[in-house]
Amino acid sequence: MRINRIALAGNPNTGKSTLFNTLTGLKQHTGNWPGKTVIHAEGSFEHNGEQYVLVDLPGTYSLFSNSADEEVARDYIIFDQPDATIVVLDATSLERNLNLALQVLEMTNNVIICINLIDEAEKKGIRIDDKKLARELGVPVVKISARNKKGIQQLLDTLSQLVKGQIVTTPYRMTYSKEIEEAITKIESKLEGYFDEKYPSRWVALRLLDGDEELILKLQHHNKQHEVRTNGVPVSVKS
Repeated sequence: MRINRIALAGNPNTGKSTLFNTLTGLKQHTGNWPGKTVIHAEGSFEHNGEQYVLVDLPGTYSLFSNSADEEVARDYIIFDQPDATIVVLDATSLERNLNLALQVLEMTNNVIICINLIDEAEKKGIRIDDKKLARELGVPVVKISARNKKGIQQLLDTLSQLVKGQIVTTPYRMTYSKEIEEAITKIESKLEGYFDEKYPSRWVALRLLDGDEELILKLQHHNKQHEVRTNGVPVSVKS
């Protein structure tokens, strides 16, 4: 039976761990990420006869590799390429939390935006139009209260549809200045064929513009491993 691997991402204090515990119950274990002191939490659950493994990524505010937590979260999404990534947002601090969500949308198409603590938001008079937000972001948006198990069924049903390919996403991607967009296009043309479409070329181009040399070395390393596994022929990128 196929096992769907799901990443759980979010800022600290969004209730992400509560959702992880709600979905996996006692079927979970913890350890350290390889070579890191960062805690690795993983659990499993079943829904409608389908098996899932849920990986609780470290709570982070960004994925720019400014810390070990950010590096672990980023590397899992880009290199392990889970079947779906659930990004947990705090309904009472939506604007601040959306920064991480937009970064994840740059990296993968299979994303669900999970707005948690919706009960707390309602107490504060905050109303969130999830349908409009879904249209703007181009991915499913589900409102939940993990603590009260409200909306969990809808989240699981949406996840099932996403991993089966029954939901087609068109993730929102940031548009930058004319100069940056031209640079992105130029770099993407240089990257064509290099990673065999394994990694999102626009995201890689942005990281190159950021000067993230450590990530580029990792991409090259993983690309070589992929070539060995698939007996591919290396293709070099010429400046």
